[in-house]
Amino acid sequence: MLVSPWRLGLLLSLVTAAATWSFTSAGSLADEPQAADVPLGTRVQGLEFKDIRFLPRSLQDFGTKKAYVLAYTTTSCPLVKRLMPALMRIDQEFCDKGVQVLAINVGPDETIRDMAEQALEHGAQFPFVKCFTGHCATKVGATRTPEVVVLDADHRIRYRGRINDQYRLGGVRPEPTREDLREAVLDVLAGRDVRVPSTPVDGCAITLPIIPEPAQPITYADHIAPIMRQHCVECHRPNTPAPFSLLTYEQVASKAKMIAEVVSEQRMPPWFASDHHGAFANRRQLTASERLQVAQWLKGGRAKGDLAQLAPLPPEIENPPSRWQIGGEPDLVLKVAEHSLPADGDVAYKYAIIPHVFAEETWIQNLQILPDNPKVLHHANLAYMIVGEKFTMNNFITGYVPGGEPMNLDQGIAFRIPKGSMLVMQIHYVTIGQPQKCQISVGIRYAKETVQKQLRFKLLADYRFAIPPGAPAHRVTAAKEVAEDIVGIGLFVHMHLRGRDMSFRAQRPGAPEPETLLVVPNYSFNWQMPYRWAPGAMKFPKGTVMEAIAHFDNSEFNAYNPDPKATVRNGDQTYQEMMNGFFFYVNEHENLNLQVDPQTGRVVKNTATK
Repeated sequence: MLVSPWRLGLLLSLVTAAATWSFTSAGSLADEPQAADVPLGTRVQGLEFKDIRFLPRSLQDFGTKKAYVLAYTTTSCPLVKRLMPALMRIDQEFCDKGVQVLAINVGPDETIRDMAEQALEHGAQFPFVKCFTGHCATKVGATRTPEVVVLDADHRIRYRGRINDQYRLGGVRPEPTREDLREAVLDVLAGRDVRVPSTPVDGCAITLPIIPEPAQPITYADHIAPIMRQHCVECHRPNTPAPFSLLTYEQVASKAKMIAEVVSEQRMPPWFASDHHGAFANRRQLTASERLQVAQWLKGGRAKGDLAQLAPLPPEIENPPSRWQIGGEPDLVLKVAEHSLPADGDVAYKYAIIPHVFAEETWIQNLQILPDNPKVLHHANLAYMIVGEKFTMNNFITGYVPGGEPMNLDQGIAFRIPKGSMLVMQIHYVTIGQPQKCQISVGIRYAKETVQKQLRFKLLADYRFAIPPGAPAHRVTAAKEVAEDIVGIGLFVHMHLRGRDMSFRAQRPGAPEPETLLVVPNYSFNWQMPYRWAPGAMKFPKGTVMEAIAHFDNSEFNAYNPDPKATVRNGDQTYQEMMNGFFFYVNEHENLNLQVDPQTGRVVKNTATK
């Protein structure tokens, strides 16, 4: 049976509404937004939300504007998607005239990552923010998406209703007969009463989040401890950079409110890759059921349950014998000279040449950068430099970043350090309020198995960009072609404080469209992590073009922006920028057959077939 376009739109809207209703059917309709509760002319106060970096923000962060356009959105509402171009045209027309457009996501089951990806997909220049509680809708009387509310400079509601009348539940007009939002903005800017201050809104009903009562009591022993052990204690245990441990009931209960908040927002466990592109072996996420159980446990009083029924923690978790996470004690430990740091202020990047020469070609499989004071080390990059040759970060080995992992290679893959090399480290320290000292060690384990393939990477980077002052989403791209058949290992994103998002695409020879490999829609400088594929899962033929596409936010709304009035170029310091997309791989048909001395990492026998 054929379905006409207007019937399809109606069907989609009804399906969306039905899905929303099922989520809240246990709640009270009296709690849902009601436009009559907030009259036009009301002065709106306390409108708070979170930006794509999970930071709490408010309208005050935009400074004084002549008008504010608040658009209430979800990622699933069909009319939001269809009307987004019209909202973007409003922003383009009025952004330089003192009007601030803001998309406020109110989907109770949608994440900041989902919201950021929606902005990226549409190419929107205005900010997208998230309201987790729904109060941003109730304070202005918004009841549906994509309803818009226009506030004047005093934050008084001057218009509430639709964007225009082109898309309706019953059908679609070729063109709108009236641009309701545009007319309202023009009236506010002109200082006159809005001629049509209220219009009906077609779309999806806004549903407030609730925490339903559990079918059975939620206890630490039965429900929460298994969640912590599966998802959290890998980092939150002794001898890790995590700020506290979550191994016991007392430790978890004392931080239950914060844990519930970061878990419900999906801020923790940290994961910044879109769920719509790529399957990654190191994906860290709680299920919806697990997140709900954490919230229910807090709401229910943090019940212990029978702690005696809990299995003992593995000794390596509760009392790790070593801070080394590379499969054992290192074969070689190299140390960087100790650095003294001030109590506050920025610390310029430091560069250290480690005084050790690799006299012969050396093959390694495990490497960890280990600070003795992890609180002050934000990140460090390690590369090799062949004595007598010019240093380049194209000789990058690995790094230390918040959320990163040590190098742990297996399955016959190893990294080659050329003969006559020394290691060079680029170090970014941060201050923590008191003078500190830090010494960094590099632990290396040599290859313990026959080396078949050499770990390689391509750095997709642009060094000549210039980000204009105030630009909210400046685009920078880089691409390289693959010279042989390869197998992908994983991807890594590195930018600085203005980095907003980065995507990776692969254009295979003869393919009609590029394949999107990874989308990081809300990049975090403070938590950078690799994205690893399952071994052998991603193969690319010779001639494939790998491309990285990044956007940078140099606007005033970027809370981390060092100077929104500056033109920003490539540089090592955090007030400058970098556009570095790392693609790690091995040659598919490489068969080195190198027998390596496990005590030195040097080749003792080469049985490779010619």
